Parts: sequence; structure tokens; C-alpha cells
Amino acid sequence: MNRRNVILGGLATLGLGGWYAASSFGSGPLGSTALTPFVGAANAQTTEGEVDTSGITEMVLGDENAPITMIEYASFTCPHCATFHNETFKKLKADYIDSGKVKFIYREVYFDRYGLWASMVARCGGQEKFFGITDLIYKSQSEWTRAGEPAAIVDELRKIGRLAGLDNETLDECLKDGAKAEALVAWYTENAESDDISSTPSFVIDGEKHANMSYADMKEILDEALAG
Repeated sequence: MNRRNVILGGLATLGLGGWYAASSFGSGPLGSTALTPFVGAANAQTTEGEVDTSGITEMVLGDENAPITMIEYASFTCPHCATFHNETFKKLKADYIDSGKVKFIYREVYFDRYGLWASMVARCGGQEKFFGITDLIYKSQSEWTRAGEPAAIVDELRKIGRLAGLDNETLDECLKDGAKAEALVAWYTENAESDDISSTPSFVIDGEKHANMSYADMKEILDEALAG
């Protein structure tokens, strides 16, 4: 079952960024002064003009010259994505990625601001730490997504970043990066439109799109591709 459909055209109006601007939401928790240090990212959103996405790094595992290229589209707030990463992905990595059969590319999908914040934390340590932080985010998804108010959710995400060896100053800089947030949303939109992504997790295996599936079904597809 798909968590929800991706509404590509609506992302620009949601004010996605490290934080929502207090002026956009009035009084209440989002307007508290404790959130003002992140206002630089609060205003990040796609505009009518072109957004430069060339600085966004593709997160890749496996042999660059592997016979199969597999792209996963996933949201850090998607329960089915967490199930895939906590269970199926370990088998996929051991059987196909680490053995040089599959080049694996992970691309984030942003259903909501929380998924974007998680992405900004995961990317904060660069390629070297990305998949380790991603693993921690998915393992504790049920905890940090239910932490309560936005400030509490970000505090939980920062704790995950610290577990991965990032310091508070580095994490704060990443979460304040409005230009990066804007570029990530534009990059996600471009990719999702190009590959016709409407749910997560979705997989593009050698150019062919597949919905979420069991490991047995995924293995059958990969083995058939390798045999061909």
C-alpha cells in the first residue's frame, strides 16, 4: 500500500525548508523564538525561475561499473520505506551491491517538511556518512516522527546526527542552509517527474519502474537482468 501520492505541483507552495517561517504560520509552536535561528532555511522554496541543482550529490553504493543500476525513491517519513531499509535492504546489499552486481542510487522524496529535515541531516556528513545516518533515521523513524512539535522532531534528528559523529555547530549549519533546501526540493521534483514517481518506495531498475515488492520478487527481477 502506498503511503500517499506525491503532488509535484504543490511543493512550491508548501514553504519547504529547514523550518517554516513564523510569519507564514502565525502564532503557536512554529512561531516561537526558539525556532528563529533556522529562519534562513525557513523561506527555502522552489520559485518560478530555474533552481541550480548541480551541487546536489547523488548518494551511491556499489561498483560504478556494475551490470545493473538500481534507483530507489524513498521518503524518510514513509513507514514502508523504513520496513524496506530495516529488512530487505540488508539482503539486497549483501547479495547484490557488495558483490558488484548492482550500483545502488538512493534518491529522497519529500512528502512533508519532516522528510526534508531528515534529508538535510542525513546529507550533513556527506557521502561518507549518508547511508549510516540513513540507517539510523529509518531504525528510529517511529520515535522521531512522533516526537511532537516541530522543534522536538528536529531535536531528535539532531540527536541522530550526533550519534553519527556530527557536532551541533555542523548540524545547525546544515539545517539553516536555505539554498540547499531549495535545491533539494527542485532536484527531487526533477527526478520524480523524469521517472514518473508517485509513491514510495519505488525502484527504477535499468530504466524500468517498479513498485514496492518482496525481496523474493526483487531478486527474481535482478537475477533475470543478470542472466540476460
